[in-house]
Amino acid sequence: MDTAWIWLLDRRAGRPETPLPADDAGRDRIELLRPFAEAEGRFALAHLGQSIDGHIATGCGQSQFVTGPCNLDHLHRLRALADAVLVGAGTVAHDDPRLTTRRVDGPNPVRVVLDPARRLETSHQLFHDCAAPTLLLCAADRADQAAGSAEIIGLDDLSPAAILAALAMRGLRRVLIEGGGTTVSRFLAAGVLDRLHIAVAPIIIGSGKGGLRLPEIAHLDQALRPPCRTYAMGGDVLFDFDLRGTATEA
Repeated sequence: MDTAWIWLLDRRAGRPETPLPADDAGRDRIELLRPFAEAEGRFALAHLGQSIDGHIATGCGQSQFVTGPCNLDHLHRLRALADAVLVGAGTVAHDDPRLTTRRVDGPNPVRVVLDPARRLETSHQLFHDCAAPTLLLCAADRADQAAGSAEIIGLDDLSPAAILAALAMRGLRRVLIEGGGTTVSRFLAAGVLDRLHIAVAPIIIGSGKGGLRLPEIAHLDQALRPPCRTYAMGGDVLFDFDLRGTATEA
């Protein structure tokens, strides 16, 4: 375990006496993860991994793995720092993810699946493996069907802001929105994200499923230009966008 990760885990566990790492790589790691690790109140961070031409998967949905192992480690660190990790129904349908913290030390987050119309089969592993508490969010009139061991939560309002409010009411205030592109785009367009991590891999897919898709704009001065820093992650480059100036109030 690297010293920066030890420092962050100790801070989360209330052991702030652990010394800061002295190496540049460790300080960069802390600079990248600290806003999420030390957030007070509601904080939503989204992550996407994509090719250099903007695709997160092939046309048939195959996305394992667009980015390299360093970014996968980073994603698992984000899971370990999160109260909850949220994905849309499409991500579950295509990837059958576990959404657990396996590549690094740290706790598993609560897993949240957003499936408003209940189109998912209930055979997916995260509904049955009991590796972490699992919530399925759906429309209120679709909440009468079980999904393995998952807790079904029916909501009248499934807007991104309402979803984050419902999770916060359960004590899940630090939320990682992990995918897919449609779900992350909805949360970004709604102005409820505090941070956005985009990992760009040096591969060209050429076609397939795109990443972010926002409402069309007519002029470039309408484009989002949040403060951004970049970090090397093996062969990938991670863009860390600070969206707090555009996020809605918690």
